[in-house]
Amino acid sequence: MTTVVSSEQVPQQDQPVADAVYRREIKSFVRREGRVTQGQARALETLWPVYGIEFDATRRLDFKQVFGNDNPVWLEIGFGMGKSLAEMALLMPKVNFLGIEVHRPGVGSLLNDIQEQGITNIRIMSHDAVEVLKLMLPELSLARVLLFFPDPWHKTKHHKRRIVQPDFLKLVASRLAGGCVFHAATDWQPYAEWMLEMFAQVPIFENTAGVGQYAVKPDYRPETKFERRGIKLGHGVWDLVFEKPDYECQ
Repeated sequence: MTTVVSSEQVPQQDQPVADAVYRREIKSFVRREGRVTQGQARALETLWPVYGIEFDATRRLDFKQVFGNDNPVWLEIGFGMGKSLAEMALLMPKVNFLGIEVHRPGVGSLLNDIQEQGITNIRIMSHDAVEVLKLMLPELSLARVLLFFPDPWHKTKHHKRRIVQPDFLKLVASRLAGGCVFHAATDWQPYAEWMLEMFAQVPIFENTAGVGQYAVKPDYRPETKFERRGIKLGHGVWDLVFEKPDYECQ
């Protein structure tokens, strides 16, 4: 398999309002590399050329070429070690998954899982997700965007680093097809409340659970080992599922 991008240069007129609005100088992540195991390093060297997509600000991705089919594309931002993403891809072979993660051990781990489990419907990018959305993903090209357990940046002085901000939501909306969904989940209640407040400032989206409400966990979101441990300790998990209304989505 070969990962490709569109051979055409990005036309200047294909710069939606959201692109111009989202000038992002503050990053919502810090690269914490950690230790890359020998197996992960080997995967990064041998499997990245097959399943990885290099960031290129001058080109838009052509998903039909990337995946070799017209199946809907789900984007997961920050897949961690990739276990949940691999599980979803196995359960939904008719969905194409694009995962973005800057943590190299996590990328290597997912690449190993892809090979060991024979997964064919995942591609990976290792770059700032906002820049990928802004510069490489076509408008109206995504069927679902997933953001599971992002860094909550607990301290008030760091709230500006939280990825869920009104301009980010507008950017996501510009890449989602009508009728499609942005699904976020967090185990930090203040961040869940924050996200509700941010969504309230972006009327493009509608809360599928009702105004000010949290959604029941969709069956497709895997329950992680960390999450199960937290639930046993009495910790909560909050899912937010917001739809961009327009027309029926696959």
